[in-house]
Amino acid sequence: MARFTFRLPDIGEGIAEAEIVAWHIKIGDRVEEDQNIADMMTDKATVEMESPVAGVVVELAGEVGDQVPIGSALVVIETEGEDAPVQAELEAAPPTEEQREVAEQYGAENPGVDEVAPQVMTTPAREGIDPSPSPLRGEGGRAGGEVGRGAVQGDAPRTAPLSGGEREQKPVLASPAVRQRAKELGVDLSQVQPAEDGRVRHADLDAFLRYNAGQGYGSGASRAREDEAIRVIGMRRRIAENMAASKRHIPHFTYVDECDVTELERVRADLNANRGQRPKLTLLPLMIVAICRTLPEFPMLNARYDDEAGVVTRSGRVHMGMATQTDAGLTVPVIRDAQDKNVWQLATEIGRLADAARANKLAPSELGGGTITITSLGPLGGVATTPVINRPEVAIIGPNKIVERPVFDGDDIRRAKLMNISISCDHRVVDGWDAASYVQALKRYLETPVLLFAQ
Repeated sequence: MARFTFRLPDIGEGIAEAEIVAWHIKIGDRVEEDQNIADMMTDKATVEMESPVAGVVVELAGEVGDQVPIGSALVVIETEGEDAPVQAELEAAPPTEEQREVAEQYGAENPGVDEVAPQVMTTPAREGIDPSPSPLRGEGGRAGGEVGRGAVQGDAPRTAPLSGGEREQKPVLASPAVRQRAKELGVDLSQVQPAEDGRVRHADLDAFLRYNAGQGYGSGASRAREDEAIRVIGMRRRIAENMAASKRHIPHFTYVDECDVTELERVRADLNANRGQRPKLTLLPLMIVAICRTLPEFPMLNARYDDEAGVVTRSGRVHMGMATQTDAGLTVPVIRDAQDKNVWQLATEIGRLADAARANKLAPSELGGGTITITSLGPLGGVATTPVINRPEVAIIGPNKIVERPVFDGDDIRRAKLMNISISCDHRVVDGWDAASYVQALKRYLETPVLLFAQ
């Protein structure tokens, strides 16, 4: 038998480390060649790691949430062939200076060739010892620290010990969820009459509560719950880091103006009524067309600012970031060359990217390189928002909720559909006059939507 050390490969330009967001194996498992063994997250995307060999897993490099330097050992697999301690491609490619610095921080002397320090790895199971990895690492949750023994989540609820008389009663049949709910409501399940087969279900508990409402069951506005400590890992950690960096480095200012979108909504309804097999139009494709039409006059908004080099790059193309809410958190896929697409092409691309983001299947190339971002809460949108800029971009635009209100039109009063437009800008690059002037130009297209389709 021999051992093969699978080191974390270079999975992106400029990436020095990656976070473990999921293990698909555990110590003692048999893995096959090309089997998915872990999901690693970088600043740009989540990447699946596949085993290059078949064998038995004997060591793992850390827990979910730990950061692993590029070139450090990720998994050690016991194979049936001769020793193959490192991948050939990693031996041939020396680590970058940034990777060396990160590796030294985590305790690896040479991330390209040498083995990482033994404390980085989760040791294989020994007889009489639980082989499952501990949920907490050492200082700061980093690999290489002393392994903690406590759990992050609160202890599982325990039932009170039964008295002698209670032990003689016939046990109540109920699922753990029903028992937990009854405990929170203060209901003795032995007092609940089951509807069938002797098992208490949620419906039986509901009937008991309705019948005994006068006795105070469930009368409180809410019930106290146990405190819950949750590690900030994966996508939520990336969001936290990116938002903190944006607010720390960028002096934001937000400008809000009102726009009459009555005619725009009428045009959108007409287009949807005659769309055929094309996707249904929301407000976003029309907004993006208007943004692309107005940006050439305001190049300082369609830009990226490298604050370390002190260079602003004004883009000649519009790579539109699209803030998208997913179960894992907020992500920003990018519509490439939005200026070359019509409303139907934009609607198709918006749907495709949104579905890929929610399924966590975005390619790395679809997540970076944006030049300006649009963000919208749709029907949940409020009166106004102050969106946070997607660094290193310098502007982000947010359409808000459409509301109907009476407006004066000369001496007449008419019903109008009104929407506030928010724009947040980097004050180092964009002045307030620029932002206000840009929104006025944007309003012209939105309030006169025929201009969106004029060549």
